[in-house]
Amino acid sequence: MDKQIVYFIVLPDILLIDLAGPADAFLFANRRLGEIQFDLRYISPSSSIPSSIGLSLGNLSPLPETIEEQALIMIPGVRGDEFDQTSLAARQTIKWLRQHCNASHRIACVCAGALVAAHAGLLKNKRATTHHSHCIDLAKIDASIQVEENRIFVEDGKVLTSAGVTAGIDLSLHLIAQICSPKTAMAVARAMVVYFRRSGNDPQLSAWLQHRNHLHPTIHKIQDLISRDPTHPWNLDELAGHASTSSRHLTRLFKLHAQTSVYDYLTSLRLSLADQLLSQTDWSIERIADAAGFGSARQFRRCWQTAYKTSPSHYQQLQ
Repeated sequence: MDKQIVYFIVLPDILLIDLAGPADAFLFANRRLGEIQFDLRYISPSSSIPSSIGLSLGNLSPLPETIEEQALIMIPGVRGDEFDQTSLAARQTIKWLRQHCNASHRIACVCAGALVAAHAGLLKNKRATTHHSHCIDLAKIDASIQVEENRIFVEDGKVLTSAGVTAGIDLSLHLIAQICSPKTAMAVARAMVVYFRRSGNDPQLSAWLQHRNHLHPTIHKIQDLISRDPTHPWNLDELAGHASTSSRHLTRLFKLHAQTSVYDYLTSLRLSLADQLLSQTDWSIERIADAAGFGSARQFRRCWQTAYKTSPSHYQQLQ
């Protein structure tokens, strides 16, 4: 795999988690791969800027005169309820984006970074999202943008936008899966103690995060086991063996603490996998059913219809 150059645009009052979360994900990927595959570069209109938490960031490189083909340009958000596109730093950055971005570049925006991209014309006629507090602002900047609310991130061609804060990590994991492999992205997610698999079509709380708001270590262990390989033909006896308990007791504990059944939890993860395959591939329903861990296409169709009140074929046609 060729080295992936990643430019982080650092503006005054940058939300530090919008920068550090994605950057750490890429660096974890480098450590996982044992080599530098993501070459991170921090660029800014100023050599030193204040961040959202008052910590100054220095030794920043100037906005470059040229950008390598196939580079990834990350635009993190900034603090505040409103983005001031008239500030000197904003105007310089918007002008630079207009002059230097081309069709070979991936553009990835975190939170209010989408507003910067919109002012630069990079989201024209694109589907996009941003933090819920900025969705109206995004629509006002360019009426051609199809703003999708309540989404973790949205991918439209080579332009990706995310809801902000921790959603920037989900976006980065998605990029790592594309550029490296899903296996690498999953390893990075586990190293960062986050749950990989929130897709662009997921609402704020995805299947991979639901039913985890409890403290029972045994149920977390079983959920981790299922999450690592939801396509495995799990049964209660096998899971109970991993929990060193009976299937009846595991069923009771799971329902009590996770507020759902083992079967429904497993099905929700498989449906989430199927959602990604329906959105990102042109596979047949039979192939998707098998890849997502369903016993048959008929079972998959029945589960999908129950959950989403439409057929997977119809959903696939809309993507």
